[in-house]
Amino acid sequence: MSYEAVCFDLDNTLYPYPPCNEAGKRAALAAFRERGYEMDREAFDELYATARREAKRETAGTAASHDRHIYFKRALRRHAGERDAAAALALGDAYWEGYASEMRLCDGVESVFDALAAAGVDVAVVTNLTTRVQLQKLARLEIDDRIDRLVTSEEVGREKPSALPFTTALAAFDCRPSEALMVGDNVDADVAGANAVGMDTALFDAGGDAPADDELPERRRPDYRPDAFADLTEVAP
Repeated sequence: MSYEAVCFDLDNTLYPYPPCNEAGKRAALAAFRERGYEMDREAFDELYATARREAKRETAGTAASHDRHIYFKRALRRHAGERDAAAALALGDAYWEGYASEMRLCDGVESVFDALAAAGVDVAVVTNLTTRVQLQKLARLEIDDRIDRLVTSEEVGREKPSALPFTTALAAFDCRPSEALMVGDNVDADVAGANAVGMDTALFDAGGDAPADDELPERRRPDYRPDAFADLTEVAP
């Protein structure tokens, strides 16, 4: 089937998330230790998980729920009772620097982008997170010049699976939902969200953790499930 536009999720779709997250955590732990905080990996993981859980609970549905600087600001307060702005900034920066060092495009992304460009198909990235971080990721992956529109949940004020991130991208291309495909790794945020607005959907999970189709209700079931990213050239354009 031919599409006028293809929208991609970013994290764990265009590149694998787990190795990047692990590298970010290692870098943040090293930054903790460099600033004089004694902590082993087990204690760090517990502290990080608690701070992350608290932040997500209190900022649910907003881009702030993904903000690592918020996580580390809370972690410092929980660990040492401190409100050290410089340390929280350094820890968050260390995480993202470590994270970026492991970022690699999934095999096949460039060939799919080449095919879409050759066919004149518009390309958007529709993602939940803050704009600055996602811009940095696109630049790091060296695909910023391949993306016609970046739509972040921070920019539109709603997180996927809200319709707003999807309809914002479609409006930018003057494109009907039936003329567009959404590709993502999350059956709730990406598949169910795009299905609800009438887009076709493809589930591609770079981490390999998505449930099987027969385990999913219809609203969370994708139209396509490519085994490899390059297989998307058989669907679009």
